[in-house]
Amino acid sequence: MQITMSPYYGTPDFTVLDRHPEYHRIDPVSVADLLRNAFVYPPHSIYEGVKLVTFGFSAHQDMRAAPDFHFKFRNAGEVPEVADRPQDWIAVYHRMLCDAITRTCANMRSPWLLQSGGKDSTTLAIALADARPDATCITYLGGREENELESARHVATRLGLRHEMLVCDPGRAYDRYLALAARMPLLTADFALLSYADLATEVAARGGDGVIDGLGADSYFGTPVDLQQQLTVRMARGLRLPFDATGLPGVSASFPLCFALGTLQMTPIERVFPGSRFSDAEVDALFGADMARRSRERLSLFKTEIASATSAWEWRDMSMSIAGSAGAFAKGLYTSHAAGLGAAYPFCDRALREWIHHEVPRRQKVDPESGLNKILIRRHIAAHFGELPYVQRKGSFRFDVCGLAAQRFEQVHAFAAQTRDTLPGAVAWLERNRGRLDNKYHASKFYLLAVVLPWLAAHAAEAAGTATEPRRESIAA
Repeated sequence: MQITMSPYYGTPDFTVLDRHPEYHRIDPVSVADLLRNAFVYPPHSIYEGVKLVTFGFSAHQDMRAAPDFHFKFRNAGEVPEVADRPQDWIAVYHRMLCDAITRTCANMRSPWLLQSGGKDSTTLAIALADARPDATCITYLGGREENELESARHVATRLGLRHEMLVCDPGRAYDRYLALAARMPLLTADFALLSYADLATEVAARGGDGVIDGLGADSYFGTPVDLQQQLTVRMARGLRLPFDATGLPGVSASFPLCFALGTLQMTPIERVFPGSRFSDAEVDALFGADMARRSRERLSLFKTEIASATSAWEWRDMSMSIAGSAGAFAKGLYTSHAAGLGAAYPFCDRALREWIHHEVPRRQKVDPESGLNKILIRRHIAAHFGELPYVQRKGSFRFDVCGLAAQRFEQVHAFAAQTRDTLPGAVAWLERNRGRLDNKYHASKFYLLAVVLPWLAAHAAEAAGTATEPRRESIAA
């Protein structure tokens, strides 16, 4: 079975999975993907017999073989150079964004915008005021670092949109995730998945029938690579360090030291993926088998295309597109499906994205001198609000991983005992690291187990009861 799964391609149909339980056999290499990178490498899924056609692949190819991967937005923000002919770019952009919202939200009676207070959600809110003034904005306060709540509320209020907020309670969010897990068609472990589960449950409880997500614009606007990102990637050497290197005295309590040691053990492409994750040695210990190598080999499918990048920007955009398809988008698609909600991604709309990528001139996308990107979006916002107090680092929609570990350790430990057949080393990892979980580095790994283990527990019994040999034909959805 292969399912076309990308908002760039349209709305995926996961109901086919319900009709064919014979495909529900969990793939252990995909579990290793989740622990190493927080998502399953496309075109694979958590199930051995289910392959995904994500953006960059073609639905006409057989995803069981070695399909060709091609990044769709080559040289985003750089070339080809388009003449900046005289026209009101802001007005055209606003109209096209409104049209994109109208199309993607056509089946929603009560849409809710996930409003982080950043550029993408703010420009969407401006267009929503014209295209869907019945929409509600909701901002998630997930971490102490955040200061975008007041900006988000100010934007919504000025535009005449209803605004709500939800403060992260790790225990409540986890309970809501557990309630959805059995209905989630597939699995990702994106570091905003629990935030999304919390929000989706809240939206449904308040009468919403769909969420609007601002993902999708980075790939075609272009994303400059800053010095810190360059240095971090250069640190990634793919080394195999001792099993518990980050647990050494003087190291285990230091996030910067743990992050540095974790980075040394990643490949450069895998270091582009967000978050702190399990090292290869730890993954093998969790499985009690040589599994990390099989996960890392899946990256080879993308290496030729990534190696053809013409700039550091494009190299990073290509690398991030792998995680975006299978992690960032997947968290919303899987969670909204489980919650019975629609999911709209206006920035993935074909007409809008093709116009920006092919027709909008470079100086409307990226300022090469300042390194600022999404210039047209910034100008659209400035035309309505002037300067807004964006935070320098991403704030809203964070998740309190340390709080989750403090509140739900025993519960996750019980799931680890329940899933010993798949991850026999999980209990030992939890017990060894229990005193280290106030460090975000170790707590991030706890988060991955907290997401993966209960999903495996919920679906393993189902898979065992229906595990027959799948038919060989492909079922396109």
